This record gives sequence, C-alpha cells and structure tokens, in this order.
Amino acid sequence: MSALRSCVEQFYLEVFPVDGIEDQLLGLSDGAYIGITCSPRRGLDETLDLVDRLHGHDFHLVPHIAARQVRDSAHLRDIVQRLNGQGVRALFIPGGDIARPVGEFSSSLLLLRELATIGHQFEHIGVAAYPEGHPAISNEILLEALRSKQELATYMVTQMCFDPAVLLGWLKAMRSRGITLPAWLGLPGVMNRMKLLQTSLRIGVGESARFARKQSSLAGRLLRSANYSPDDLVAGLAPGMEDADLGIHGFYLFSFNQVKATVAWREDLLRRLA
Repeated sequence: MSALRSCVEQFYLEVFPVDGIEDQLLGLSDGAYIGITCSPRRGLDETLDLVDRLHGHDFHLVPHIAARQVRDSAHLRDIVQRLNGQGVRALFIPGGDIARPVGEFSSSLLLLRELATIGHQFEHIGVAAYPEGHPAISNEILLEALRSKQELATYMVTQMCFDPAVLLGWLKAMRSRGITLPAWLGLPGVMNRMKLLQTSLRIGVGESARFARKQSSLAGRLLRSANYSPDDLVAGLAPGMEDADLGIHGFYLFSFNQVKATVAWREDLLRRLA
C-alpha cells in the first residue's frame, strides 16, 4: 500500500456542532475520527452536547476543548469527568478564538499543563500547528509553544494551507528544530470556492490564499470552478508522504459540515489510488 493511500485511509473529519449534523455523521463508516469544533459563538456546551448525542456509535470522537472557554480547574475537571463517562479517549486542545478568556486559561499550553494534573482516560491529545503563522502570534513564539506542548500532547494538526511546498517545507523545518509530534495535515474538504476563500482569510492563511490566486493549477481551479476539492493539493503533498522523517500520520479534513461531499471525494480518491 502506498504511503499516500495510507494517509487518505486515516479518516479524521472535522465538523461544526450544529443542529442536524449528527444525521450526516451516522452514515459514516465505523471507526472514523470525528473532530467536533468549539466555536466562540456556540461555546463548549454545544461541543459536549454533540458528543452526548453521538455516544454509542462506533466513532472515535475528538471534542475540541478551547482553552479560553474553560473557566477554571473545577470547570476542566467537570469536562473531563463528563467525557470520561462517555468513553471519549481523545481531545484536541486549541487556544480558542475569543479575544478575552472567560477564566484563567489564556492559552492551550496552560490548559494542557492543568490537564496533566487531572486523572483522565485520554490516550490521544492533539494541538494546533500553523505552517503559515498565526495572525496574532509571532513564529518564534509559536515554535517555543509547540516545543513545550509536545511534552503534553500526542499529535498536531496543521492549519489549512493551499500550498504543498509551504506545508512540506514548514514540516521539514519543524523536524530540524526538534518538533517530533506526529502530524495530521489539514486539508480543506469539498465546498463552495468563495466560502473557502473567505474562511481562509479569516483564519489567517492569507499567504496561501494569495498563492492560490496567482497559480494556474491549484488556485486556478479554486477560483475558476464553483466548488473546490483538494485533489491538486493532495498530489502536491504525495512526495512528502514517502518521507518517513516528516512523520505524517494522515489527513485532517476540514469538512465545513459538507460531510457527504467530502466523504464522496475521499472514497473516489481511494478508488483511484487502488
């Protein structure tokens, strides 16, 4: 089996916790990893409620626990107890997008340190990584934070990026600077092109979006067609899949709740790679 096919088979899908999303997810194959986001507008309760609704199905649920939305240690303990009771074995811990923390955790690192003092059953703990930087944090601070977090986490997910050369170059640089966490590469799923561009600019992948506007292959497709699918991006990343030193574990698909279209694209790609 090729390394690329293996990465495509590692099924890790991100969704937003909105009404009715569980109906889309119940059609997925058993064993899928489902990342459930935690938005500033909907808050942690919506994330945890979706975990409750999906409990009992054969999925690997990965709730996002945004540090800035956790009030204090007691609140964190309540969250951990609730998730342990549901048999959840994995967490993803971002800092969170709200400007002012609701409590004492201003960063994911602080929450990770507190989590380490709490008895829990989590086997996998993920953190975010930023190949094109963060709109509000310098690259050096991001690197130092990632170094500290890798002692408390088990994997990282890269932010969405449209340029395979940038993504692979960043990952190579991280490995040379001591970052050893297994990497899930964040890919946009299948969605409307304008919505994707607007989302990309909002979350700070502007360099990649600008790259997309100028290129005749990846971004040309992104800008000329009504919908986007990440075929060219996957093709550009394929050489990196063969480099074991890069530590690429699989693809993390940002579905934007376009679950059916994203899953259909993945299944078609697997057939083509057979």
